[in-house]
Amino acid sequence: MREDDSLSERVAEAVRAVVDAGHLVVLATGRSQSTTESLAVRVGIEPEWLVVANGALILRREGGEYVREHVEVFDAAPALERIVQGLPDARFLVEDASGFRRYTRGMDDWNLDRAEEVAFTGLAVEPAMRVVVMSPDHGVEEFLEIVEGMGLHKVSYAIGFSSWLDIAPDGVNKATGLQRVVDASGIPRERVLVVGDGRNDIDMLEWAAAGGGRAVAMGQAPDEVVAASNEQTATVDEDGLADVLEPLAAIDSARS
Repeated sequence: MREDDSLSERVAEAVRAVVDAGHLVVLATGRSQSTTESLAVRVGIEPEWLVVANGALILRREGGEYVREHVEVFDAAPALERIVQGLPDARFLVEDASGFRRYTRGMDDWNLDRAEEVAFTGLAVEPAMRVVVMSPDHGVEEFLEIVEGMGLHKVSYAIGFSSWLDIAPDGVNKATGLQRVVDASGIPRERVLVVGDGRNDIDMLEWAAAGGGRAVAMGQAPDEVVAASNEQTATVDEDGLADVLEPLAAIDSARS
């Protein structure tokens, strides 16, 4: 997806061609279930598996709809209390296991379907599947320094391109979610290809590379994301994902 949330038709065609060739395509994202399902519709595919909320929720398609195969939650209150001490003006969104979202004022750019605005003290009334923290008043480097100095424990977290933070249950990330898909599907790790551009893709890229697979960083990825990969493609504006997928689409999965 481009920064303005648009999607190149060339990229969408490449994804569909890979599916048509018989390869298993999984959307692995920090997005919510509803947003990820909508993205699949936009691309024009019906993936058997979705890994959403940065690995906290694994969905499998059955009978034309997605059912929850696995979900992870955690008590977000300690992390929230620590974060608000360091970022008193931050904005928060907490998604529970049902997908319901509780958020503080200022999260207008996020998907707020099945959501309610609450005071900070109302955020952690249910175990959380995912927490989002935004601090628009900070630059990315300053934000990185503040968050890394907080000593967040018993959670997994990743910092985005701008000053926002994704928090998941401890030890949960896209890699752990994809490992569940691989285990259930019987796919050898060396046959895995992942592509990512964000800091929440680092674990996924390292996981694929360590298993002998292809770990591809997009051209616009930060240096630490590139360092976790074993390949790099062009930027999103240059249709870098299509450059990776088009040769794969020419290879029938039964022969590869």
